[in-house]
Amino acid sequence: MKALTHYFRQPIRLFYLIALITITLNVVLLQLDYPMLGWLLPIAILLTFSFLYQLDYVFFFTVFATPLAVNIEDLFPQLSLSIPTEPLLAALLLIFVLKLLMRQLPDSRIFKHPIVILAIVNLVWMVTTSITSELPLVSFKHLIARLWFVVPMLFMGTALFSKLKNIKLFYWLYIIAFIIVIVNTSINHAAYGFSEKGANWSMAPFFNDHTAYGVMLAFFIPILAGFSLTNIYRVPVRWVSFLLLILFSIALLLSYCRAAWFSVAVSAMVFLLIAFRIRLKWIVLAGFIVIGGFYTYQQELMDRLVKNKQESSANYIEHIESISNVSSDASNLERINRWHSAIRLFSERPNLGWGPGTYQFVYGPYQQAREKTIISTDLGERGNAHSEYLGPLAESGWPGLLGVLVLFSTIVFYGIKVYQKAALKEVRLLSLFTILSLITYFAHGFMNNFLDTDKSAIPFWGFTAIITALDLYHKD
Repeated sequence: MKALTHYFRQPIRLFYLIALITITLNVVLLQLDYPMLGWLLPIAILLTFSFLYQLDYVFFFTVFATPLAVNIEDLFPQLSLSIPTEPLLAALLLIFVLKLLMRQLPDSRIFKHPIVILAIVNLVWMVTTSITSELPLVSFKHLIARLWFVVPMLFMGTALFSKLKNIKLFYWLYIIAFIIVIVNTSINHAAYGFSEKGANWSMAPFFNDHTAYGVMLAFFIPILAGFSLTNIYRVPVRWVSFLLLILFSIALLLSYCRAAWFSVAVSAMVFLLIAFRIRLKWIVLAGFIVIGGFYTYQQELMDRLVKNKQESSANYIEHIESISNVSSDASNLERINRWHSAIRLFSERPNLGWGPGTYQFVYGPYQQAREKTIISTDLGERGNAHSEYLGPLAESGWPGLLGVLVLFSTIVFYGIKVYQKAALKEVRLLSLFTILSLITYFAHGFMNNFLDTDKSAIPFWGFTAIITALDLYHKD
């Protein structure tokens, strides 16, 4: 018996044993007229084997599956779960916790890096505000979801990205899967003549609306631009990247997502500031001049904004002009309504907020009748604060907003630091691509927030792990 146990300790031999058991069970299940269980059994066993022996395979499979994941909320209204990514992330989180309890820690330097420390501080504050929450059950559910996004991607990801090839693998797995989504969306959108209205639901079932789709298209454009426009990669890689850059750019244009267009423009401006080595003091000075000009001429600016009646349109020029329409565009007005509601919520509970994830359930009474639009609701079924900054302000008080701002600023600081100091050109460029992608999200975060969804959270925290790993392992 001991000899048999020793024989099957090797993973490959154990794999053959599991395969034999799987085939046998499939035959039995087919005879019992349960073919569906027979089909799912090999997948379940393969996943179990991967969790035991190849955890990195599970990590990268989760990344690949993210763009293609489907939320089962339509089938089960009480269960908002993205399949298969969120169950896999929950399992990865559980394994990470078990490893911590067994003192099987990853590189201890990871826990000492400022980005990771700030992420932990933010999570600790979320725990605190979940305890004091207006709706504790909602908040702890939101906290658990945040944990299974952050812990596998940031902690496990940083360790995996100690190998440079894994960073590029992360990029390409998401991009390749995203191509399938773009093709599906384009086919659906074509049925509506690529109209502005048709763009709102063409990305189903993989994305729930065009803004979530647009933000991820914008997110990966700097990566594809970096791979196609630098000469350190082979010509075939550069050509494939360039063709995909065109595909993603056209898809972004057809998404009619104004916030995503804006985020790419901001990322391009930041690239110019970095490329031309504009000093921080001049950037800060320019910022003060812009803010000062706004306050000096705010009445004139508001008069011009109120006079803008341009609605969202299939005409791209008109669609861009509608960004500043705060008099009649329902989308813009509803966003302002959500922002004002978030500020009123903060004013009532400035220190601890109302609790993570509670905004959509408590903001209704804080709307004012004159600010409501045709798409307003009091029932909490239509989204959040539409801001990655005002959401935490309302839900976790001023420390919540401060934590987000300091974390985002620290990510940018270390990304630029690696770009300026790294010895290898490829490391510098990877840092630059990654930080420009994250900046698209930081800019988009002023108008929407998607870090509670797997589509955005996995690449966001994955890219944060890339910056951390580049600084820890590759800078020198």
